[in-house]
Amino acid sequence: MDLLSSRDNPRIKHLHALASSPRDRRKHCETVLDGAHLIQAAVQAGMGLKAVYVSESGLAGVEIAALVADLPPGTPVTQLTDPLFSHVSPVDSPSGVLALVDVPEQTGSPECEASLIVLDAVQDPGNLGTILRTAAAAGIETAWLTPGCAQAWSPRVLRAGMGAHFRLKVREQVDALGALADYPGRVLATGLTHSARPLYALDLDGPVAWLFGAEGQGVSPALLARADQIVTIPMADGIESLNVGAAAAVCLFEQMRQRQFAGVGRA
Repeated sequence: MDLLSSRDNPRIKHLHALASSPRDRRKHCETVLDGAHLIQAAVQAGMGLKAVYVSESGLAGVEIAALVADLPPGTPVTQLTDPLFSHVSPVDSPSGVLALVDVPEQTGSPECEASLIVLDAVQDPGNLGTILRTAAAAGIETAWLTPGCAQAWSPRVLRAGMGAHFRLKVREQVDALGALADYPGRVLATGLTHSARPLYALDLDGPVAWLFGAEGQGVSPALLARADQIVTIPMADGIESLNVGAAAAVCLFEQMRQRQFAGVGRA
């Protein structure tokens, strides 16, 4: 196992660029997985690891040492001094292990006949990753991201997603209006309008395309006009709205609850 300590090493410069620059991630079609849990999820999903980097203190820990020992044969592993690992870490509190991977290629037009989520200019990495994680947990398999969203495969979004990326078909830079033109199910958006209906009054048993908008601004007017129904989430008096991640969780798990209840009723 190599031990690196210099910031001038070409591999370190490349790793640092991927960890910190959206432009470099797009240019090289690569990204950085941060943390043992995320790397384990990638391996379990069959995602190839191009390289793994561990800190000296990280390798001394049981979890990371076990992860390194169980990596697929032939995976390159490089040890970094703790100061150097902190330099390339994409977060303020270094996890002790990073992996370099290719960003999955997007080919063809986005197509889907099942339920999915459409995220419209959701810019906060934490919110974006959390929504993807929630969607995967609620049985959603497809996520479309419009221009203006945070980069889905950035280290911070990946970390918040906790492995959800490997269970979802994530498509970025999607023309949502065009992609939804032939969608066979209903299109629902959360919002506050006079025609909005309470979430719990809706039958959510069929395919639904859920529209969730940017923090503060909500779904764009053009996309909101495409919705078949505006949905409100009942809340206590004096509370105007929920964080987009919380709103997505309420909607998606209400749909999951209704489907599971319907399945029990048909059994």
